[in-house]
Amino acid sequence: MDLQLSGQVAVVVGGARGMGRAIAAAFLAEGCSAVILDRDFEGEGEALVGSEGGSARSLSLVADATDLAAMRGAEAEIRSRLGRCDHVVYAAAVGSGKFGMPFWGLEPADWEQVLRVNLLGAVNTAHAFAPNLAAARTGTLLFLASVAGQIGSPTDPPYSASKAGLINFAQCAAKDLAPSGVRVNTLCPGMVKTALNRSVYDAWAARVPEVERLSYEDWSAEKIRRLVPLGRWQDADDIAAMAVFLASARAKNITGQTINVDGGYVMHW
Repeated sequence: MDLQLSGQVAVVVGGARGMGRAIAAAFLAEGCSAVILDRDFEGEGEALVGSEGGSARSLSLVADATDLAAMRGAEAEIRSRLGRCDHVVYAAAVGSGKFGMPFWGLEPADWEQVLRVNLLGAVNTAHAFAPNLAAARTGTLLFLASVAGQIGSPTDPPYSASKAGLINFAQCAAKDLAPSGVRVNTLCPGMVKTALNRSVYDAWAARVPEVERLSYEDWSAEKIRRLVPLGRWQDADDIAAMAVFLASARAKNITGQTINVDGGYVMHW
């Protein structure tokens, strides 16, 4: 399907690895210039930047989303070097690294970095990019949240709460930017094999007696069996396909929405 994105510029914050990297690659495949903003570029990010083909361009910039000045500087550099910015995806995220059941097994200090990256980093990104998107009267913002932000998952309360806040902020931003023609949505992955997903298992495994401990494969298979109606993993390419669709004119009437790519994990009756 030609999504008519060729020649546009997409910025993926947290695009050096995982789902962010898959999204950047999908924009490149659609003929976009893809700008990867991340704190570092070890491994996957370097490989992607070196693999551009055709007329598509790619650019990597080091910037920490928790630093507003750095994000504003990155936005200015992108416009200076590429001349425009059409789509911004916020894909950076961290977990607490601890198992959160019960929540008082964590300390309030365990929340700070999670909220700083997952929520305030997204707010910084919006502050840096939204004014010029609004001035251009076109473009999109997309925030990667999680099904955990909709169901109050107790596995990692700081993570769940940060994603719930992100969903709400996206709705606020969508209302503010709609008069300028800029669309804002939230994309919620379900069960995806990422380092973050594995860290949830690691935190759980460290808390249970060895006799009750499952392998990562068995733990995830049981979780999918219980919680995912389609009974399978989602993968990064599933998330990327929806991300580029939401950036396209085919989604021109979609804004302020929370889109789940989760195999049916979350159903709103």
